[in-house]
Amino acid sequence: MAQINSCLKRTFIGFNLFFALVGAIILCLTVFAQIVTSDEDDDIENRTYGLICLYIMGAVTMLLGLLGAYGAYKEHKISLIVFLVCMVIGSLVMIRSGIPTAVLRPQVEGFLEEKFSELLPLNMATISQKHFVNNMQTSLHCCGLFSYTDWNEDIPSSCDCPSDLDEESDTCKQVVGMNRYPFLKQSRSIYSKPCFPILMHYVLLMADISLGVVFTLAALAVLGMILSSIMIHQLRHPNKTPVVYKVPTIFIPGPPKYQELQNDLPPPY
Repeated sequence: MAQINSCLKRTFIGFNLFFALVGAIILCLTVFAQIVTSDEDDDIENRTYGLICLYIMGAVTMLLGLLGAYGAYKEHKISLIVFLVCMVIGSLVMIRSGIPTAVLRPQVEGFLEEKFSELLPLNMATISQKHFVNNMQTSLHCCGLFSYTDWNEDIPSSCDCPSDLDEESDTCKQVVGMNRYPFLKQSRSIYSKPCFPILMHYVLLMADISLGVVFTLAALAVLGMILSSIMIHQLRHPNKTPVVYKVPTIFIPGPPKYQELQNDLPPPY
């Protein structure tokens, strides 16, 4: 005989099957990312660490979803208790990692600005630092970290605008004498925007997305805790007879519906 409310059971099973599907998607995307990046030898250690973390996250999410769905479908108390404990731990971990990140988010821009300022002037930076900035300028279509003058008069070719963008004043601008041979006074078309504001836009966007994912998962974990707790309670107290409170009633006799009037004999005339 079913001991859990049928509507609650269906809701909980659907909730956990969604979690299992998300875990399976994470695993598939991780396998795809591993195949795509298998030919890249740069930073192999960090890539392997990231892939392992994604594999663990996907597997744990899928297993927890299947465990919760099985416990609700079979009304298995032990499975639901294990699911509840995992949800408590997961919600605490998410909140513990999300709150410090949200507190430190406003300080990210100042920290990165200080670190990038240490690279100036860029023409005096190391080869690896120049390579990093050149790649960023090529991909983000920008020049310099805070201004094109960060390179002094040694502006690299990664700052040059393509010929089809020369007429777009909002993307490119003309500078005179800013090249390796300034005495020639040749004008160049370079990207008008610096790289640091563009980079900060993407960094803060990723931070906001990460915080949104973390707090959404924490909220879903709390919801899973509530639903599993209700089902465990229903399994521990099946078919509980409702208590009916009786109020004693005191009957007070009322007046009779009618009263017979008795008159004496009429007075004599």
